[in-house]
Amino acid sequence: MRPMGGAAPSDTSRARRTVDLPDDTVPLFTVGQAAQMLDMQPAFIRRLDTQGVVIPARSAGGQRRYSRHEIDHIATLAGLMSEGMTLAGAQRIIELENEIADLRRQLAIRPIPAIAR
Repeated sequence: MRPMGGAAPSDTSRARRTVDLPDDTVPLFTVGQAAQMLDMQPAFIRRLDTQGVVIPARSAGGQRRYSRHEIDHIATLAGLMSEGMTLAGAQRIIELENEIADLRRQLAIRPIPAIAR
């Protein structure tokens, strides 16, 4: 009997194939899958949608579909809330952190003018 798994092909192997994996923004996961990944109740995740906090894509049948990015966002919210923050407070912290990251990116791109002496 052959063991499960096995060795992966090396980077130089002719047998190696590349697989196009979707990026973090592709909505792949149902609310149940997201809840299982995050170890939380599906009702909490649905509530984030109804409150407009995390708005997932919808399948043709109307089911919520979450991307890895949205699941990370929910995890971050839950982590802040577990530290005693309200949902509104957690959202604001994330917004401010995103603004800071954007400003840092802008500063990194823009040359700093020389100071006249």
